[in-house]
Amino acid sequence: MTKELNINERIFVAGSGGMAGSAICRALYKYNYGKTNKGKILSPTREELDLFDLNAIKAWFKLHKPTVLIIAAAKVGGIIANSNFPATFLLENLKIQLNLFEACREFKIKKVLFLGSSCIYPKFAQQPIKEEYLLSGFLEPSNQWYALAKIAGIKSCEALRLEHNIDAISLMPTNLYGPGDNYHNSNSHVLAAFIRRFYEARINKKKEVICWGTGSPLREFLHVDDLGEAVVFALNNWDPDSLNSPRDKNGEKLFFLNIGTGKEISIKDLAYLIKNELNYTGRIIWDHSKPDGTPRKLLNIDRIKSLGWYPKIKLDEGIRQTIKDFIDKYDSNELRLN
Repeated sequence: MTKELNINERIFVAGSGGMAGSAICRALYKYNYGKTNKGKILSPTREELDLFDLNAIKAWFKLHKPTVLIIAAAKVGGIIANSNFPATFLLENLKIQLNLFEACREFKIKKVLFLGSSCIYPKFAQQPIKEEYLLSGFLEPSNQWYALAKIAGIKSCEALRLEHNIDAISLMPTNLYGPGDNYHNSNSHVLAAFIRRFYEARINKKKEVICWGTGSPLREFLHVDDLGEAVVFALNNWDPDSLNSPRDKNGEKLFFLNIGTGKEISIKDLAYLIKNELNYTGRIIWDHSKPDGTPRKLLNIDRIKSLGWYPKIKLDEGIRQTIKDFIDKYDSNELRLN
C-alpha cells in the first residue's frame, strides 16, 4: 500500500463544491498540493462531471488521470429531508459512490479516501461511540436511508482494499458546520437551520422562534476546516496495514476512523448560544410534537488522536465564522429564495 502523498499527486475531490469538499480543497492547497507543474487539485463542477453517469466518469478519469480520489460528494440534509425523500437519499448516494468506486477499480487509483458520517452507528450505541460499534444495533429511523448508503461506502472501501489492493480508507466525521453550509429553510442541518431561523426572526422582529423537539438531545459539532485538516492528515499518516496503526478491541485492523471533537452540547444550549450570538431577544418555543432524533451521538476519537491529529477550532469561534458566512450570503440575496 502507498504511504504519504507525493506533492505531485493529481487529487480528484469529488463534491468539491460542497461544504466538506471545499474545506478539503482549502486544506490541500494550504499544504501545497496542486501547486507544482505536475500536481493538480481536480475539482470539476456538477456541470463538468455528472457523478450519476458511469460512462462520463470513466471518460473523465481517462482524460484527467487522477492518482488520488477523495469522495466528499453526497446527497445530504436534515431530519425533514431524510424523512420525506428516503429513496432519494439511499439511491442517489449509492449511485455516486458505486460509480466512483467502479472507476477506481478500472483505472487502478492508488489512494482513496471516503467520507462517511456518524449516523452510521446504532441509535442507542454505547457512548462515546467507538468504531467497532458499527452494525451492532438498529439505526435511527429518521436518517437510516442515508446511513445505509454510507455504510455501503465504508464496506466498499474495505472490499476494494482486500480484493484489489487499492489503498482505500474512510473517515467518519461527526456533525459538520462552517462556511459553505446549507442554510435551506427546511433541508438544512440543525446548526445552520438555527442560524437562519434566529437571524430572520431578529430582522423581521418576531417575538418567538419555534424549534423542533424537546432540545434535550446531545450533539457533537466539528468545524469543516478541522475536517479538511483531518483528511490531509489521514492521507499522509494513516496506513491501516502498519503494525502501529489503530486496531479494534479484538486487535483487528480498522479501515475507518472517527473524526470529531470529543465534546457535546444539548440542542437547547446550542439554540441559546446561536440566539445570543445573533442578539435575538425573543422567546424560544419547543415543539414537542416533532422528533428529537438520536438522543445522544458522541464519537470516541482516541484512535485518530493516537496518530497525532486533534481538532483546533472551538465551537463558539466556529459559530461566529459560520454566522458571518450566512449573513454575507443572505445580504447578497443568495439565500432569499431557499
